[in-house]
Amino acid sequence: MAKEERVFTEDEVTARLAAELPRWRLENGWIRRKYKTHGWKGTLMAVNTIGHLAEAAWHHPDITLSYAWLEVRLMTHTAKGITDKDFELARRIEDVVCWRPGQEGGALEGTPESDQRFAYIKYD
Repeated sequence: MAKEERVFTEDEVTARLAAELPRWRLENGWIRRKYKTHGWKGTLMAVNTIGHLAEAAWHHPDITLSYAWLEVRLMTHTAKGITDKDFELARRIEDVVCWRPGQEGGALEGTPESDQRFAYIKYD
């Protein structure tokens, strides 16, 4: 039997998003984030990354996409609301999709900011 999951109230979700995931918002029972890209290639790379993370976590978002953007929506369907699963997957998505190795000071440089041919995510 599956463990019952705690569903957060709207006020709890809003407060937690403000503290942990400020670029995400609560709307119509879902936590949502829109990512802008530099075009179709970037959109496909981002949606495939999110798909991998979701499948590995066994928690699946709704995703809408177009040429230069995608929107991720999370809600725990079995609980009919927002649970820790949604916050944890949103955090993982945010960390991976928005990762900028060139700003971390390590050996990985990241895509060249001076040449937009290589850019794929529009960082906010």
